[in-house]
Parts: sequence; C-alpha cells; structure tokens
Amino acid sequence: MKGHKPVLPEETIEFLAAKNGGYFLDCTFGGGGHTELILKAADTKVLALDQDPEAGERAKEFERAYGDRFQFQRKNFSDIDQIEEGPFDGILFDFGVSSYQLDQTERGFSFRGDAPLDMRMNPESDRPSAEEWLAKASRSELIEAIKDFGEEKNWRRVVDAIIEARAQESLHTTKALSELILSCIPAKQRYASKIHPATRAFQGIRIAVNNEIEVIEKGLPAAFERLKPNGRLCVISFHSLEDRIAKNLFRQWAGRPAPGDNRPQDMRQRRASLLTRRPTQASDREIAANKRSRSAKLRALRKAET
Repeated sequence: MKGHKPVLPEETIEFLAAKNGGYFLDCTFGGGGHTELILKAADTKVLALDQDPEAGERAKEFERAYGDRFQFQRKNFSDIDQIEEGPFDGILFDFGVSSYQLDQTERGFSFRGDAPLDMRMNPESDRPSAEEWLAKASRSELIEAIKDFGEEKNWRRVVDAIIEARAQESLHTTKALSELILSCIPAKQRYASKIHPATRAFQGIRIAVNNEIEVIEKGLPAAFERLKPNGRLCVISFHSLEDRIAKNLFRQWAGRPAPGDNRPQDMRQRRASLLTRRPTQASDREIAANKRSRSAKLRALRKAET
C-alpha cells in the first residue's frame, strides 16, 4: 500500500515486539506507514487514531486491505482515555506534522508555495487558524511560539516583525509569513543553514496553533495506563520539547529521578523499564533516503508485569 515513509521503521518494529495475536494502538496514523509495518510484521491487530479528516480517508484503504485486523477512530490522541478498546500490547506515537500534511500546500504547514495560513491538524475544528492566531496572540505568546517552540535564534526580530505586519493586516498567506521571517534572518545565517530559514518559526507557530505540547502531556500518561503488563510504549519526537516530555515521563515511570521530583529513591515506584537509555536516531543511510528522519528521536519502554 502506497504511503509516506515511516521514520525509524526497523527500530520501531523491534521495540514494539509485534507478535501474532498482538493488539496495538497507533496514536498518530498519518499516512499509515507505521500501522502497515505493524500489520505486516505478524498476525496483529491495530487501532489507529488521527484527528485529520484526510487520514480517515486513507484509513479506508487499510480497512479494505486488512479487514477486522484494522480499526480507525478519528480522534486527537489527547482523548485516549475516552476509547473503550484495549488494553494494548504496544502503543506508538509519532509526533509532529505528517508528510501528507506537508505535501498539501493548501493546508498551510509548508513555507514552500503560497497558501492560506491554516496549520491546523484538524481544519474542521473550532480552533483558530494560524492567521487568526497570529492576529490576536499577545507578545508573550508570540515569544513562546517563536523562541521556545520554534527555537529560533532571531526570535526578537521575528516577533517584532509579526507585530508590525499584523498592524498592517498583511499576514494572510504562507508566502507572506515566509518572506517576513526571511527578512529577519541575517544573510550569513540564511546561506549557512542546512534547513530553510523559516523552518523553526513555522514549527513554533504550528505547535502553538495546535496546542501540541499540552496534548502530548495529556496523551502520554493516558497511553501508559492503557498498556498491558509487559506492553511496549514507543515515542518518536522531532523537537527538543517533545523529547523532554517523553524523557521525563519515562524516567518517572522507571522509578528514576526526574525534574521536579524530590522524593527519596525508596518512595519512587518502578512501573516500567527503559528499553532506550538514550534516544535512538536514524542512520546516515535512512537520512539520505528520508530527510524527515534527520531530527527523529525514538524512546521506548516496557511496562512492568504488575
């Protein structure tokens, strides 16, 4: 089945330990790449979640191909605690925007092309679009998006430029935003960077528009509770904030010290064991074949028996 290339495919399947009769939850269906790997690895069943309406259309192909081995629910993974299915032998998260969403210029995720500033993972939701968010965001909210979420070094210039541009009501398209950001980046940095100069700011705005950090903070603990004893949890992140949340939660579940946890060691409950002491990253070979994997980090754990 034709779909986008899933990142870290071999490593993900190894850590999930797909086996005959296993029941798995793919919390970020996207193009279905990881789901298909799980379904092909053994005689497994997969429940896939995604809030994007177009993911639901792609899911119909899987329903035809795999029958009752595959089920799809159109949900944000922050709502895992609302699903009736489970528990699961393995659960997977692949954070960030999917290749399909990036390739669809009209969705507004990409700085390549000229499209309305939308950036919503679910364009049918009542959340404000990127254009609406940029028009109303406070200075502190813009700083959080550009500096913290986007990790843009030139965040002051970008924030000031956005505030000035929106006063003139000139931020309506991805092209306008991209050109504005480019004007804030010194020429030396523009030419030396391996990524497009607008990448970080676009990423930060997207994270803010979709409330991605809060969604992750809610979704990961809910997923852990839906694992069977000895079940596996795999998390693929593309941003330092995403990885930090996963890292700290994993350490907490493994009974290890985590930021903000000042309890004595003997008071910490060991509910899981870490399968990755450090995040697994893509090989040079994979990066050459799939540039999206360049910043991917995979963490995995196994839930305790009791």
